[in-house]
Amino acid sequence: MALGAFRIWTVSILFLIAVSNPTSCLLASAAQAESKADVITSATLRLSLDEALALFLRQNLDLITVRFGIESARAQQITAGLFPNPVLSVATVGSFAKDQSGAPSNLSRSGQVYTQVQQLFEMAGKRGYRIESAGFGAQSAEANFEDAIRQLSFAVKDAYYRVQLAHRRLALAEENRDRFARILEVNTIRFKKGYIAEIDLIRIRLQVVDFQSQVIQAVQDANAARADLRLLIRLSPTTKLELTTELEYHRVDPDISALRLVAMDTRPDIRVKRFVQSQRKADLKLARAYRYPDLTAGGGYAFQGATGPDLQQQFGLSFGVPVPLFNRNQGGIAQAEVGFQVAEAELEKTLIQVENQVDLAYRNLLQSRQLVEAYQAGVLEDARATLTIVERAYERGGATILDLLDAARTSRLIQQNYIETLFNYQRNVFLLESAVGRAITS
Repeated sequence: MALGAFRIWTVSILFLIAVSNPTSCLLASAAQAESKADVITSATLRLSLDEALALFLRQNLDLITVRFGIESARAQQITAGLFPNPVLSVATVGSFAKDQSGAPSNLSRSGQVYTQVQQLFEMAGKRGYRIESAGFGAQSAEANFEDAIRQLSFAVKDAYYRVQLAHRRLALAEENRDRFARILEVNTIRFKKGYIAEIDLIRIRLQVVDFQSQVIQAVQDANAARADLRLLIRLSPTTKLELTTELEYHRVDPDISALRLVAMDTRPDIRVKRFVQSQRKADLKLARAYRYPDLTAGGGYAFQGATGPDLQQQFGLSFGVPVPLFNRNQGGIAQAEVGFQVAEAELEKTLIQVENQVDLAYRNLLQSRQLVEAYQAGVLEDARATLTIVERAYERGGATILDLLDAARTSRLIQQNYIETLFNYQRNVFLLESAVGRAITS
């Protein structure tokens, strides 16, 4: 049991190294996350992405549930290797008729007690095939645990960066709200002095309300993403989270040909299907072995009363073999053949799915990367500069309120689209990592 726990922990650490930032010290992050998990009642819990992943590996309830499947498969291995128990039987035979002297007989005088031990011996390698099948089942359960780590790690990263995305949206909405709050304050004075029309003041007031609604929406989105993250890393809603890994752009340029080969070799769900196929093949061999009958051998000892048969002590041997005239496990063999064919089809389907997932994730990554770099090439600065220019022109009377509102909406839309594009790019990186089953470092 201790060795099994060590293997599971090793698998978890190796996979986390694969999916996390390769420049980080993962073991240190896991240790820090463990210490932080012990003090989650503190006011604020600061977590980097690596620390959140380490807490996820330690505490996620779905992973714990899947890990129980490994222990169950190992228990089945133990059962598969056990021999059938021997059968102890005791039989008695007696007569209550009168003996030659006319005295009535009883069980102790004329009876017989026969004790026998029988042992079933499985023929045609049945026990070996069961052990082989259970071994593949245990390997499949371990690979399934790794696949759960692969899929849920993406969910942790996605929830983590959705919180950061909501914070970036919140900062943008607050900046625009504060800017127009100042404009509203100034123009309220100007309206009282008769310098602007009331309709212009109303338009500014409506724009402030619109930005305030965006602030509220960003706060709600952050709360929802934070709740998802707490659930994944098993934290109480009372624990305040402060995320320290920022949503930033890091260019990656992966080799798609190499990624396809890696995915075919390392994706745990592919290994699950291969192990299942091997297990079904072992099950088929076991089903065919059941065509041959098993042997039951027994030995016994009989002792008798004083007036029993001539020999007071007797030994006996017995052998029993079912005669396979009717049942030669025809249905079990047919069912096992179908199971093997289904496993082959499922493996082929998974291989095709993985190839398409890798290809789609790679294409989406390239497109989102191109869009991020287009925004960073000067579009963002142009949008901010345009708003500043129009605002100053409006203050000097060189632009109308409609020009200012249009510039504000354009600037907000460009900056918000950039934040969304940056998040989608990072998410596509994680999707490609999940599709390949390892980290994308270049």
